[in-house]
Amino acid sequence: MSTGVSDDHVPQVVFVCRANGGRSVASRLLTEHYARGRVVAVSGGTEPGEHIHPEVAKVLEGLGLDTSRETPELITVETVAASDVAITMGCGDNCPWSPTTRMVDWPLDDPKGQDDATVRRIVADIDTRVRALLLELVPDIELPPSVVVPG
Repeated sequence: MSTGVSDDHVPQVVFVCRANGGRSVASRLLTEHYARGRVVAVSGGTEPGEHIHPEVAKVLEGLGLDTSRETPELITVETVAASDVAITMGCGDNCPWSPTTRMVDWPLDDPKGQDDATVRRIVADIDTRVRALLLELVPDIELPPSVVVPG
């Protein structure tokens, strides 16, 4: 019989960018797709916009990821503190920080206003990083094939 919570613990990761309209949304949707309930993924922005970036939505939809319910949200210190890992992307000194959360910065280009090829490249980079993060957080996870097709 187990007495520790670690056996049943579902890791939570929070993805933070400035507008919560591109990088953080793509990261969360890819995490949810691959983790299949084994990891809780949330996202937010330090200065959330009114909607996700249409060029990002187009690329994600093309990969089979539903963006129809996406609404940018303000990130809070409480959300970061409740997470096992916080991934920051381009929010700089405005990113909330918690001493109880592992903080990791992913240096990613901002997809806002970029052409399809550039957005696909950024999403492919995020895809690779998300898959590696999931293998780290849940070592026994069996990841489905990548939704990103090279080329």
